[in-house]
Amino acid sequence: MQSSRGALVGAPLLRAALGLGLGPGPRRAASEAHGQGWLQPAGYDTGVKVYNSRTRRKDPLIVGSADATSWYSCGPTVYDHAHLGHACSYVRFDIIRRILTRVFGCNIIMVMGITDVDDKIIRRAREMNVSPTSLANLYEEDFKQDMAALKILPPTVYLRVTENIPQIISFIEGIITKGHAYSTAKGNVYFDLQSRGDKYGKLVGVAPGPVGEPVESDKRHASDFALWKAAKPQEMFWASPWGNGRPGWHIECSTISSLVFGSQLDIHSGGIDLAFPHHENEIAQCEVFHQCKQWGNYFLHSGHLHVKGKEEKMSKSLKNYITIKDFLKTASPDVFRLFCMRSSYRSGELRHGAQGMARRPLGVAPRVWWRLGLPASAIDYSDGAVLEAKHLLLAATAFVEDARAYMRGQLACGPIGEDVLWERLSHTKGAVKAALADDFDTPGAVDAVMDLIHHGNRQLKAVTKEPGGPRSPAVFGSIVSYTEQFFETVGISLADRQFVSGDSGSATLHSVVEELVRFRLKVRQFALATGEATREARRQQLLERQPLLEACDTLRQDLVAHGISIKDRSSTSTWELLGQRAQDHKPGS
Repeated sequence: MQSSRGALVGAPLLRAALGLGLGPGPRRAASEAHGQGWLQPAGYDTGVKVYNSRTRRKDPLIVGSADATSWYSCGPTVYDHAHLGHACSYVRFDIIRRILTRVFGCNIIMVMGITDVDDKIIRRAREMNVSPTSLANLYEEDFKQDMAALKILPPTVYLRVTENIPQIISFIEGIITKGHAYSTAKGNVYFDLQSRGDKYGKLVGVAPGPVGEPVESDKRHASDFALWKAAKPQEMFWASPWGNGRPGWHIECSTISSLVFGSQLDIHSGGIDLAFPHHENEIAQCEVFHQCKQWGNYFLHSGHLHVKGKEEKMSKSLKNYITIKDFLKTASPDVFRLFCMRSSYRSGELRHGAQGMARRPLGVAPRVWWRLGLPASAIDYSDGAVLEAKHLLLAATAFVEDARAYMRGQLACGPIGEDVLWERLSHTKGAVKAALADDFDTPGAVDAVMDLIHHGNRQLKAVTKEPGGPRSPAVFGSIVSYTEQFFETVGISLADRQFVSGDSGSATLHSVVEELVRFRLKVRQFALATGEATREARRQQLLERQPLLEACDTLRQDLVAHGISIKDRSSTSTWELLGQRAQDHKPGS
């Protein structure tokens, strides 16, 4: 059996390949604030203030290197389909990852652990009469497909628990050698929580009672938690110095993160329900193994997604969840992404001011929830909230198309207040940057961009006659460019066809609508054309052709019910479908 150092011999090589260097991490400067003993890192100051669960306050986000910012994300336990509760957390952190990369200049190395051996996996495999390995492989691939459908960037590397059992065993041996764990005659290994003394509680700030692992007769103390579980009959197992068994839950992430990043980790993320005991136990394991004062400089936790009107989170155990696949049959991933952006990633308070009772996450004691410093609320999921996000996205898309129509000379407007728009654009850029630097305040950033769109729309009031005077296409070009850039930064493309998942006929539908709108345009142009006829003759022609114009109007109104909006310009018609950028249909095209 390899020693604890031998098990991690590959870590320096992997870290070097990722550009993380071979030497120790950056020197730390002590922080006196809050009295929590948190050591402010030295390195690259991102310019962001982030809420850090370790300190229960907003701290400057300083990473070891802008070229290789280390981030560990707790991944799924793969025993069933992922649901919107999972999706909300992963989408929120994907947005933060994109912001750090594209706005604040961090090249992020993200590692995600996949728990592919667990009590739930074993139990579900028995129910389905398949092997735990087959079940885990099935749902791991299912998870990755869901993440891709939600436009979530994959981590730099996935690491499975079952592929790192020898390294986990060596990590446990290292903790035992340092006097912080013990094995029992039954073949279990437990972390000795009392050996940590007052160093336990970096996140919760309070010594725990008998929570976490179930009380076992061979534990020294009820609050000790399992590092290695002795094999039970008909369960998968691996050989170890303590007998056949499998890893405990908390040790998996500590080992996997350490394999890549060693003792220095910039960011650790997960849902608020993972803060205690999972992340707290990870800290304890890593700090004793690496003999370091601080492992994991910043812990970021996302709030829960609640079913509207209920005092409970969306979860598989409560059977109140909506799968990602089912959701994407009715709405686009961009709509869900904007839905997530309309509340703080950690507080869950909706920007439009939805009221509700204060909530705490299931399984986290009220005192722990309060001590984490996170608002006791969660974002409510409802069809109405999703519809609001869809309308916002449609409004942004419609403005972009109207602005383009104005730039092409297809939309006739009165005089543009160009100076006002330039000033609003400059103000918006500053407001968005400030909001994102303030703990990734996406609701504030979205508000600023939508306010800019509002001001732009006020200037784009169409008039019936072609006005004279100068035009101002450049300022609208700049606003369009910035608006699209903002949404693309957070993973939303206004140019994408927002067809829902599973619509295999989307391309055909697009072509049919395009032909329909083109035909309607020709009919409308014929009805309005009077040539060189006299005034009386033109009046008679328009009267005779009025039924054609009425039919065109009726068609336009009827298509709205199907999510298709047709806009008649001075010389052409454009259309939008479920947030899609409008398509131009010029005469004879």
